[in-house]
Amino acid sequence: MTSPDTAPEPATATIRPYRPEDAEALDEICVRTGHDGHDSRPHYTDPGVLTATFAAPYAHLEPDLAFVLDDGRGRAVGYILGTADTARFAAAFRAHWLPRVAARWPDPAGEPRTRDERIARLLHRPERMIVPELAAHPAHLHIDLLPGWQGRGHGRALTRTFLRALRERGVPSVHLLTGTANTAARAFYDRLGFRRVDVPSLGPETTAYARTTEEDPDRPSAS
Repeated sequence: MTSPDTAPEPATATIRPYRPEDAEALDEICVRTGHDGHDSRPHYTDPGVLTATFAAPYAHLEPDLAFVLDDGRGRAVGYILGTADTARFAAAFRAHWLPRVAARWPDPAGEPRTRDERIARLLHRPERMIVPELAAHPAHLHIDLLPGWQGRGHGRALTRTFLRALRERGVPSVHLLTGTANTAARAFYDRLGFRRVDVPSLGPETTAYARTTEEDPDRPSAS
Protein backbone atom coordinates (compact mmCIF):
# COMPACT_ATOMS: atom_id res chain seq x y z
CA MET A 1 0.00 0.00 0.00
CA THR A 2 1.31 3.44 -0.87
CA SER A 3 1.96 5.70 2.08
CA PRO A 4 -0.18 8.87 2.11
CA ASP A 5 2.84 11.08 2.74
CA THR A 6 4.99 9.66 -0.06
CA ALA A 7 2.37 9.10 -2.74
CA PRO A 8 2.49 11.26 -5.87
CA GLU A 9 0.22 14.23 -5.35
CA PRO A 10 -2.95 13.95 -7.44
CA ALA A 11 -4.14 17.07 -9.21
CA THR A 12 -7.44 16.73 -7.37
CA ALA A 13 -6.02 17.38 -3.87
CA THR A 14 -8.47 19.76 -2.18
CA ILE A 15 -9.34 21.39 1.11
CA ARG A 16 -12.68 20.37 2.53
CA PRO A 17 -14.53 20.39 5.86
CA TYR A 18 -13.62 17.71 8.39
CA ARG A 19 -15.83 14.61 8.44
CA PRO A 20 -16.16 12.13 11.34
CA GLU A 21 -14.57 9.42 9.21
CA ASP A 22 -11.38 11.55 9.14
CA ALA A 23 -10.78 10.97 12.86
CA GLU A 24 -8.20 8.20 12.42
CA ALA A 25 -6.25 10.18 9.81
CA LEU A 26 -6.38 13.25 12.04
CA ASP A 27 -4.80 11.28 14.86
CA GLU A 28 -2.09 9.95 12.55
CA ILE A 29 -1.18 13.43 11.30
CA CYS A 30 -0.95 14.76 14.84
CA VAL A 31 1.21 11.87 16.04
CA ARG A 32 3.56 12.02 13.04
CA THR A 33 4.15 15.77 13.43
CA GLY A 34 3.77 16.14 17.20
CA HIS A 35 7.43 16.36 18.21
CA ASP A 36 8.43 19.85 17.02
CA GLY A 37 7.12 18.98 13.57
CA HIS A 38 8.57 15.46 13.56
CA ASP A 39 7.28 11.98 14.36
CA SER A 40 6.43 11.74 18.04
CA ARG A 41 6.35 7.94 18.22
CA PRO A 42 10.02 7.48 19.22
CA HIS A 43 9.57 9.99 22.04
CA TYR A 44 6.27 9.00 23.71
CA THR A 45 5.06 5.78 25.28
CA ASP A 46 1.50 6.58 24.17
CA PRO A 47 1.53 9.43 21.62
CA GLY A 48 -2.25 9.33 21.58
CA VAL A 49 -2.07 11.81 24.44
CA LEU A 50 -1.01 14.39 21.85
CA THR A 51 -4.12 13.87 19.73
CA ALA A 52 -6.35 13.93 22.81
CA THR A 53 -4.88 17.30 23.76
CA PHE A 54 -4.19 19.13 20.51
CA ALA A 55 -6.33 17.67 17.71
CA ALA A 56 -9.35 15.50 18.52
CA PRO A 57 -11.05 17.95 20.93
CA TYR A 58 -11.25 20.60 18.22
CA ALA A 59 -12.88 18.24 15.73
CA HIS A 60 -15.28 17.13 18.46
CA LEU A 61 -16.15 20.52 19.97
CA GLU A 62 -15.87 22.84 16.95
CA PRO A 63 -16.17 20.72 13.80
CA ASP A 64 -17.31 23.73 11.76
CA LEU A 65 -13.80 25.18 12.18
CA ALA A 66 -11.99 21.96 11.24
CA PHE A 67 -10.69 21.59 7.69
CA VAL A 68 -8.53 18.92 6.08
CA LEU A 69 -6.34 18.58 3.03
CA ASP A 70 -7.81 15.67 1.06
CA ASP A 71 -5.27 13.80 -1.08
CA GLY A 72 -7.84 13.37 -3.86
CA ARG A 73 -8.70 9.84 -2.77
CA GLY A 74 -10.68 10.72 0.31
CA ARG A 75 -7.84 10.58 2.85
CA ALA A 76 -6.87 13.55 5.03
CA VAL A 77 -3.13 14.28 4.84
CA GLY A 78 -3.20 17.62 6.64
CA TYR A 79 -5.51 19.69 8.80
CA ILE A 80 -6.19 23.06 10.34
CA LEU A 81 -8.25 23.11 13.55
CA GLY A 82 -9.18 25.77 16.01
CA THR A 83 -11.72 27.83 17.85
CA ALA A 84 -13.23 31.26 17.43
CA ASP A 85 -13.28 31.89 21.19
CA THR A 86 -10.48 30.47 23.30
CA ALA A 87 -12.12 31.10 26.68
CA ARG A 88 -15.35 29.44 25.60
CA PHE A 89 -13.43 26.52 24.13
CA ALA A 90 -11.45 25.98 27.33
CA ALA A 91 -14.69 25.78 29.30
CA ALA A 92 -16.21 23.31 26.81
CA PHE A 93 -13.00 21.27 26.87
CA ARG A 94 -13.25 20.84 30.64
CA ALA A 95 -16.99 20.17 30.67
CA HIS A 96 -17.44 17.99 27.60
CA TRP A 97 -14.09 16.69 26.35
CA LEU A 98 -11.96 15.95 29.40
CA PRO A 99 -14.45 13.45 30.90
CA ARG A 100 -14.14 11.39 27.70
CA VAL A 101 -10.36 10.94 27.93
CA ALA A 102 -9.30 11.54 31.52
CA ALA A 103 -9.35 7.86 32.50
CA ARG A 104 -6.90 6.87 29.76
CA TRP A 105 -4.55 9.77 30.50
CA PRO A 106 -4.90 10.65 34.20
CA ASP A 107 -3.49 13.83 35.67
CA PRO A 108 -0.02 12.89 36.95
CA ALA A 109 0.49 12.98 40.69
CA GLY A 110 3.25 15.41 41.51
CA GLU A 111 5.63 16.93 38.99
CA PRO A 112 5.46 15.30 35.52
CA ARG A 113 8.52 13.13 34.89
CA THR A 114 8.08 12.03 31.26
CA ARG A 115 6.94 13.62 28.01
CA ASP A 116 3.68 11.66 28.24
CA GLU A 117 3.04 13.04 31.72
CA ARG A 118 3.87 16.60 30.67
CA ILE A 119 1.25 16.46 27.92
CA ALA A 120 -1.25 14.75 30.24
CA ARG A 121 -0.79 17.66 32.64
CA LEU A 122 -1.69 20.06 29.79
CA LEU A 123 -4.69 17.90 28.94
CA HIS A 124 -6.01 18.35 32.46
CA ARG A 125 -5.36 22.11 32.46
CA PRO A 126 -7.47 23.51 29.60
CA GLU A 127 -7.48 26.92 31.30
CA ARG A 128 -3.81 27.17 30.26
CA MET A 129 -5.17 28.20 26.85
CA ILE A 130 -6.41 31.50 28.30
CA VAL A 131 -3.35 33.74 28.17
CA PRO A 132 -4.00 37.38 29.19
CA GLU A 133 -1.39 38.74 26.77
CA LEU A 134 -3.33 37.13 23.91
CA ALA A 135 -6.80 38.36 24.90
CA ALA A 136 -6.92 40.72 21.89
CA HIS A 137 -6.64 37.64 19.64
CA PRO A 138 -9.57 35.48 20.79
CA ALA A 139 -9.30 32.69 18.23
CA HIS A 140 -6.50 30.15 18.07
CA LEU A 141 -5.48 27.38 15.70
CA HIS A 142 -3.39 24.25 15.11
CA ILE A 143 -2.12 23.26 11.66
CA ASP A 144 -0.20 20.14 10.61
CA LEU A 145 0.57 18.29 7.38
CA LEU A 146 2.23 14.95 6.77
CA PRO A 147 5.86 15.43 5.68
CA GLY A 148 5.34 14.61 2.01
CA TRP A 149 2.67 17.27 1.71
CA GLN A 150 4.65 20.12 3.22
CA GLY A 151 6.29 22.88 1.20
CA ARG A 152 3.71 22.79 -1.60
CA GLY A 153 1.51 25.70 -0.60
CA HIS A 154 -1.08 23.56 1.18
CA GLY A 155 -0.40 25.10 4.59
CA ARG A 156 -1.00 28.55 3.12
CA ALA A 157 -4.24 27.39 1.55
CA LEU A 158 -5.43 25.79 4.78
CA THR A 159 -4.68 29.00 6.65
CA ARG A 160 -6.57 31.05 4.10
CA THR A 161 -9.58 28.75 4.51
CA PHE A 162 -9.50 29.03 8.29
CA LEU A 163 -9.14 32.83 8.28
CA ARG A 164 -12.09 33.12 5.92
CA ALA A 165 -14.21 31.03 8.30
CA LEU A 166 -13.22 33.29 11.20
CA ARG A 167 -14.06 36.44 9.22
CA GLU A 168 -17.50 35.03 8.48
CA ARG A 169 -18.00 34.77 12.26
CA GLY A 170 -16.80 38.33 12.86
CA VAL A 171 -13.62 37.23 14.65
CA PRO A 172 -10.97 39.95 14.29
CA SER A 173 -7.75 38.19 15.23
CA VAL A 174 -6.19 34.79 15.86
CA HIS A 175 -3.18 33.46 17.74
CA LEU A 176 -1.17 30.27 17.91
CA LEU A 177 1.61 28.77 20.00
CA THR A 178 4.54 26.82 18.64
CA GLY A 179 7.67 25.25 20.04
CA THR A 180 10.57 27.66 19.83
CA ALA A 181 12.70 24.78 18.55
CA ASN A 182 10.37 24.27 15.58
CA THR A 183 12.20 26.68 13.28
CA ALA A 184 10.40 25.49 10.13
CA ALA A 185 7.01 26.29 11.65
CA ARG A 186 8.18 29.68 12.85
CA ALA A 187 9.45 30.58 9.37
CA PHE A 188 6.11 29.45 7.92
CA TYR A 189 4.14 31.70 10.28
CA ASP A 190 6.42 34.62 9.48
CA ARG A 191 5.68 34.21 5.78
CA LEU A 192 1.93 34.22 6.44
CA GLY A 193 1.96 37.53 8.27
CA PHE A 194 1.89 36.25 11.83
CA ARG A 195 3.84 38.42 14.25
CA ARG A 196 5.47 37.30 17.47
CA VAL A 197 3.76 38.33 20.70
CA ASP A 198 5.93 38.61 23.79
CA VAL A 199 4.44 36.34 26.47
CA PRO A 200 7.07 35.79 29.19
CA SER A 201 4.80 33.49 31.18
CA LEU A 202 5.02 30.86 28.43
CA GLY A 203 8.74 30.41 29.01
CA PRO A 204 11.52 30.17 26.42
CA GLU A 205 10.37 26.87 24.91
CA THR A 206 7.11 28.30 23.52
CA THR A 207 6.63 31.17 21.07
CA ALA A 208 3.32 32.98 20.54
CA TYR A 209 2.21 34.46 17.22
CA ALA A 210 -0.86 36.48 16.22
CA ARG A 211 -2.37 38.19 13.20
CA THR A 212 -5.64 39.74 12.11
CA THR A 213 -8.08 37.69 10.08
CA GLU A 214 -8.44 40.44 7.47
CA GLU A 215 -4.96 40.21 5.99
CA ASP A 216 -4.41 38.17 2.85
CA PRO A 217 -1.92 35.35 3.54
CA ASP A 218 -1.04 35.30 -0.18
CA ARG A 219 0.24 38.86 -0.01
CA PRO A 220 3.68 39.48 1.54
CA SER A 221 3.25 41.51 4.69
CA ALA A 222 5.10 44.76 5.29
CA SER A 223 8.32 44.46 7.23
